[in-house]
Amino acid sequence: MATDYDSPRKTDEELHEESLEELKARRADAKSGQVDVDEEEEAQNIELPGADLSGEELAVRVVPKQDNEFTCSKCFLIHHSSQLARGQGASAVCRDCA
Repeated sequence: MATDYDSPRKTDEELHEESLEELKARRADAKSGQVDVDEEEEAQNIELPGADLSGEELAVRVVPKQDNEFTCSKCFLIHHSSQLARGQGASAVCRDCA
């Protein structure tokens, strides 16, 4: 924002009066009777086009854990054996959790 340095400056008293006027205006706005709307509640009532997936079926092929994979004992994700930081079997920990 550009500043005009040649314009007359306001004194402290003028700034104080201006801020009082702004506070009075805000108080009047607060008492206007306008009800605050809960944005989260409003968002729940909005239905997006194509959002109804109740008739859809999800077809995913589940592959069992392979011999070269392990389950991390901290994050419980299955990782390739190259991601093993320490431990064996049930106490194995991946590099991300180490």
